[in-house]
Amino acid sequence: MPLTRRQVIAGTAAAALAGGGVYELVERLTGGSPRAAAATAARREQHLLDGVRIVRDNDVEVVVPPLHMQVVTLELTTGDRRADLQAARDALEGAIASIERRFPPTPAGIGITVAWGLPYFTRIVPDLAAAHLPVDRRATRAAGHEVRALLDAVRFPSDPDETVLEGNDAALLLRSDSLVTIADAARELVSRLDIWRPTSIRRGFAGGGFDGEAGLPRRLALAAGVPGAELIPERAELFLGFTSTQRAGLGPGKIANLETLGYSDGGPQGYFTGGTTMHLSHIFEDLEAWYLGFDFDQRIATLFRPEQKTPPGTLTVRQGPDDVATVAQNRRDYGRFRAIGHSASIQTASRLPDDARGADGTLYRAGTAVPQRADANTLDNPFFWSAQPDVDRMAPGAAAGVHFVVFHPTSDDFARTRRAMDGVFTDGTRVPLSHGDPGQGINSVLTTTHRQNFLVPPRPHRALPLVDLIR
Repeated sequence: MPLTRRQVIAGTAAAALAGGGVYELVERLTGGSPRAAAATAARREQHLLDGVRIVRDNDVEVVVPPLHMQVVTLELTTGDRRADLQAARDALEGAIASIERRFPPTPAGIGITVAWGLPYFTRIVPDLAAAHLPVDRRATRAAGHEVRALLDAVRFPSDPDETVLEGNDAALLLRSDSLVTIADAARELVSRLDIWRPTSIRRGFAGGGFDGEAGLPRRLALAAGVPGAELIPERAELFLGFTSTQRAGLGPGKIANLETLGYSDGGPQGYFTGGTTMHLSHIFEDLEAWYLGFDFDQRIATLFRPEQKTPPGTLTVRQGPDDVATVAQNRRDYGRFRAIGHSASIQTASRLPDDARGADGTLYRAGTAVPQRADANTLDNPFFWSAQPDVDRMAPGAAAGVHFVVFHPTSDDFARTRRAMDGVFTDGTRVPLSHGDPGQGINSVLTTTHRQNFLVPPRPHRALPLVDLIR
C-alpha cells in the first residue's frame, strides 16, 4: 500500500535523527573521545549541565561547552483522554530515566532538557495551566495586570517581518560530546515513542581553540563551503570570532531558576520550583559582511563598546562584573559614536544591578550574569530537517548561523535583554537606531528566522507537566 504523507514524514525524520551529516566531521577533528565524566548527584533542575570543564584564555576563565547540541521540536499526537495523557507521560519519563541510568548529565554523557510551549499548555491542560503556571511578579508590577512567566515569542525591532513565531508543543534539547550518544537518545525519545512527532531537527556544534587547538567553526565552515569561511580566525569558538562562553558572562548555579531572584515563583504548591524558561531561535550570520565590512577594531567596538581598546587578534575579551556597562554609558556612546556595543547594551538587562540574595540563601553580587546560554554554531539552512520545508524556508547548502538557546527566569526577562540589544532599555531610554543600522552592533549582520519561548519544568514534572494533576 502507498505510504501516507505522515508515514513519509516520520520516515524522513527518523533518517535525519540517525544521520550526522557534516557534523560527523566534529568527531574526526576532535578524535571522538568524550571527556571523563564527573560523578554528580541528581538535581531538581533539568536545564543545568554538570561536569563542564573550565580553561583560561587571555587570563579569562572560559567554560568549554559540549561539542554537540541537537534540538528536536515536537507536536504531541497522543489522545486527549486522561488515560492517554498519563500513559504518554509514563512512557516519556520511562524513556528519559532509562537513558539517565546509562549516562550522567555531563558533556561526557548527555544533558537532556524537555521544554514545553504555550500551545501544549493551552491545548492539552488549559484549566490546570490557568491555575498553575507561574506568574512573573516583576512584569506584573510593571504592566499593572497579571503576566505569566511563560509568554509567546514576539518580533523585536531588529527582526525582519519574515521571522517565524513558532507554535511547537515541545522542544527536546540534547547536549553531549558524542554524536552517537545524541543519536541513540533521540532514537529512544523520539523515534520509538508514539506520543509525538518531530516538526524540526536542529543541529549545532561548539568548540574554540582551547588548549592551543584549532577551533571547529573555521574548519567545518570551510568543509561545508560557506562563503567567508576562510575569514574566521583559526582558534575561534564561534563563527563571528570572539569567545562567548566566558564563565563571568554565564549565569551561575540556580540563578536562572523561576524562583531564585524572586522574579517569579514555582506556582501553586511549588509545582514548577526548580524550573526556568527557555528561548529558542535560529539566526543566520553574514560572515563576509562581518569580516570584510568591519576591520578588527570595528568588530571590537560593535561587539563590546565603541571605546573598547583590545590588542589585534584577541579573541577572548574580559567581560566580568567590573566591565558591565550602564544605560547612561550606552546613551553617551550613542551620542558620541552613533553606535552602541552588543555586550554593553544587553548587560544593562542581563546583569544584576545590585547584590541579590537567592531563594536558597546564595548571595549574587552586582554585575553577576543571569542568563544561562546553551547555544551553538550551526550549518543548518535554517534547520537540519523540517516537517514543513516550505514554511520554514529550507534551502540547499550550508549556511553559517547559530541555534540560540538561552535560559532566563521568565520570558519577560529574556525580552528585556533582547530589547536592550536594540537600544530599548528597561528604564524607558530608547536609542533611535533603524533596522540594519551598523550602529546596532552585530545586529546588522544577523537575520533571525524563527523564535519561540518554552517553559522548562523541574525534573519531577518534565514529562507532560500537569497531566499528573488531571482528576
